[in-house]
Amino acid sequence: MTGIFGALRKALSAGRGGGRTAVARPEPVRRQPNLFEAAAVFVAASAEDDEERMDEASGWVSPEQLSFGVGELACRALIALARERGESPQTVARDLLGVTADR
Repeated sequence: MTGIFGALRKALSAGRGGGRTAVARPEPVRRQPNLFEAAAVFVAASAEDDEERMDEASGWVSPEQLSFGVGELACRALIALARERGESPQTVARDLLGVTADR
């Protein structure tokens, strides 16, 4: 009977790392940035003329996703700026791009 308990104790202590070499833990998996993070980094890097960072951000998502994210960022930024200025989004957009209103 004591032989059973001895064998069980050895098996349990071996399961806890007793007598075994340490196994290297895997590197934590870094979360992949989403399309909005990629767009934010891409646009900010573009504004700062940082081509290396632009290239990095454009590799995080597909070109279609990046395009969608950049467009969404532009819309949100335009709305925020228009509210801040108390003007219409169209007026602010034309002013930012230097486009005169023909109408």
